[in-house]
Amino acid sequence: MNEPVRERLVERSVATQRAQAADEVDRIVQATYRVIAAQGSVEPTVRDILAEAGLSTQAFYRHFASKDELLLLILDDGRRQLAGYLEHRMEKAAAKGPAAEVRAWIEGMVAQAADPDAATRTRPFVAGERRLAELFPDQQQASVAGLVGILAGAVQRGVDAGAFAVPDVEQAATYVYRLSTGVMEEHVLAGTAPRKGEVDGLVAFCLKALAA
Repeated sequence: MNEPVRERLVERSVATQRAQAADEVDRIVQATYRVIAAQGSVEPTVRDILAEAGLSTQAFYRHFASKDELLLLILDDGRRQLAGYLEHRMEKAAAKGPAAEVRAWIEGMVAQAADPDAATRTRPFVAGERRLAELFPDQQQASVAGLVGILAGAVQRGVDAGAFAVPDVEQAATYVYRLSTGVMEEHVLAGTAPRKGEVDGLVAFCLKALAA
């Protein structure tokens, strides 16, 4: 067989397999989100996940060595989605200055409790945070560091502009992260939505602390 033709056929076959694999992985991931939300637990069974996805056990182990590996992917996927959402909000607020970016970050984080769909997806992960931290300590820390890092960039810009006065940008961003996620998690677990005045008060408190 002519070598270029052989290469094209092989490449087409590989591309088809890759597309099928990507589709199966996505179906498993989305099914896992739905099962976790429905059961309120970050420990769904592989059987339940596959029943929701409409796939076989063979399909699952074609892509994942274990359920823990799937949970690791779910953690990474959730972190990336949240980080992208926060960055988008901050980019829209950037023209108004670092304080507006920090406000956008805090409001975006707390909004995870205000939106019913986001709260439903987030609740099991909040409830199982300790378990996940035990299973994947490095990945859990990386998730936190990534979200804090986005916020730290805005804090640093505020310091450079003279709007904020903090001796340690990373530490200051970590404090704001803990306050904001604390409020969000409290509401997510209680099934309540934060009041606007509560969010405004949180933002004002954090901005005042950064400017002190």
